[in-house]
Amino acid sequence: MAVSGIISAIIIGLIIGALGRLVVPGRQAIPIWLTVIIGIVAALIGTAIAGAVGVAPSGGFGWIQLIIQVVLAAVGVALAAGVYHRRSVG
Repeated sequence: MAVSGIISAIIIGLIIGALGRLVVPGRQAIPIWLTVIIGIVAALIGTAIAGAVGVAPSGGFGWIQLIIQVVLAAVGVALAAGVYHRRSVG
């Protein structure tokens, strides 16, 4: 993977992770690097799911793909926040 691809993945991961974090109610006490990792993973898995069900963008902007990615990121952020909360309490 080229450097530009890595930088693009980080930027997209940051955006998807931030959107996922906005969807989850309350405060999430997780570090920003974990939000970026969750966003990158959610973007990759969301793209794969969108392609598998046939809703990948063909020429325009893929709104359904974006929604899938953000939902996956929100689930990931919620799970990570729960794990971090249990570690700090216990």
